[in-house]
Parts: sequence; C-alpha cells; structure tokens
Amino acid sequence: MDPDGSGHGDSNLPPGFHFFPSDEELVVHFLRRKATSPLLPNTIPTLHLRQCDPWNLIAGPALEGGHKFWYFFAARPDHGSTTRATASGYWETVASVDEIISTAGDDVGVKKTLKYYLGQLSGGGEGGVRTNWVMHEYHLLDSVLSDRHRHGACSRKRRQSELNQWVLCRVHESSTSGGSHGEDSKELSCLDEVFLALDDDLDEVSFGI
Repeated sequence: MDPDGSGHGDSNLPPGFHFFPSDEELVVHFLRRKATSPLLPNTIPTLHLRQCDPWNLIAGPALEGGHKFWYFFAARPDHGSTTRATASGYWETVASVDEIISTAGDDVGVKKTLKYYLGQLSGGGEGGVRTNWVMHEYHLLDSVLSDRHRHGACSRKRRQSELNQWVLCRVHESSTSGGSHGEDSKELSCLDEVFLALDDDLDEVSFGI
C-alpha cells in the first residue's frame, strides 16, 4: 500500500489478498492510531465529507478495499447529529447503533449506519431522493484511548475526549436501499445520481437556433 495512504489498497496487495478488516480491526488498529497519532502516514486517507458525494469518493480519494467497500477518515460530527451534509445531498442515520466488542470482550467502539439522500433536507421534514448508498461510521470509545501518564480522573477524561476527534467511514453501494424518506421517495442507482446532479447545471444553459 502507498505509505501516504493516497492509493488504492487492493492494487498493491498480492493476488488473492484484499483489504477487508473486521469492525474490531477498523476501530482498534486504524481509528485508534489516527486518534493518537493523527500526523503519521496512514493507509486510509483523511477526507472532508462535506466536499465528497459517494460517487466521487469511489472515483479515487477513498481507499478501495475488498467486496467494493471504500474507506476514509473524517472529522467526528457533533454529538447527537443525525445528518452529514455533502455537496449534492446528505447522509442520514437509519438504524440503531451497533456496539463493537473486542475478542477480549471489551467495548471498544460503536458503528452507525447511514443512508445517502440526493437533495436537501427541508425544515418541514421532507427530504431528498433516497439512493442505495450506505455508509458505516465507526466511533472510538474514549475509554480505549488509555493515557500512559498519570493524571487525575478529570484530566485523563478530558485528554481522551480531546484525542477522539475522528471517525472511520466505510462506504458501499447496496443492491437495495432498505428504506425511504417519505412515501414518494424513489431509489436511484449510481448513474442516476450522477445524471440527476448534472441536470441542474444543464437546466441553466440555453441553446440558440
């Protein structure tokens, strides 16, 4: 894999090998390292989620793994936030939070599931057009960030919270979307989403005869 984390994971692995870590490995080995040493080179790139629609993520910036999953780090969203805005739409949480348990039986993190909607979420509760893009957002528990130095309980807790500023995201396109935002919502494929986004620009262009 590229040392700066800018390349595709599978492209530099021997034939038959794929980058497909477990939930525990993503949290303990990758997200924890990002939290404690954010400036070190990392296999998984760091991206600005607001600037990336899902079809742009898989075009190059994100790390491609096995089974058509793409990985990247993003800044941890505000506590309690259920949506993540992008250039052409937004991600919204659609399922309960899953706990991630280590092989030793310890709680190490949580996984949130989000669906992507094309368009804007209005104040009246009406949303955009549902797509079949899914994102798993991995969060590290503060307790995993053990402090090697001896501090008081309050100081240690504050230090852990300061370190825990990142999430690890895994994106893929599912065969079914499994839910809608409103009764009249429609599912869009990857190509549909791209063409619909381009239509907004084409509508502003007039052609002379």
